[in-house]
Amino acid sequence: MAKLGALEEVVEAALLDQVCWLDVSGKFDTKDLSLGITYEVIFVVKLEDEAYGWDWAPVKLKLVVPSGSEIPQEQSVSFVEHIGKQWLDISAGEFIMSKESVGEISFSLYEHEANMWRSGLMVKGVVIRFKHQL
Repeated sequence: MAKLGALEEVVEAALLDQVCWLDVSGKFDTKDLSLGITYEVIFVVKLEDEAYGWDWAPVKLKLVVPSGSEIPQEQSVSFVEHIGKQWLDISAGEFIMSKESVGEISFSLYEHEANMWRSGLMVKGVVIRFKHQL
């Protein structure tokens, strides 16, 4: 864990030192979420000023909901333009809470194909929040 200081807060975050294979994943039981609400799963990340290796391949995000009728949501994001910037909220996907989606969701942020060294990614955590709709 890296402790990152700011003027008003100290933030604990996992710091990626040097890896060729990136895989951050988790699970969450949706049983206490409200029915009929659209939720989004967000990875909160930051790339240090000295971060490197992110120009070889985009990072992939995946969200799997328990209903079984939906295929996993997957997308790719390039981290290159975010090096040295502020904390970034990256959406892994969204789902509408229903009786069919009660159970365990799984989410991941990964990159397995580039096989290149990379460093400098900080992961503050994952947030599951209701999505503001206009």
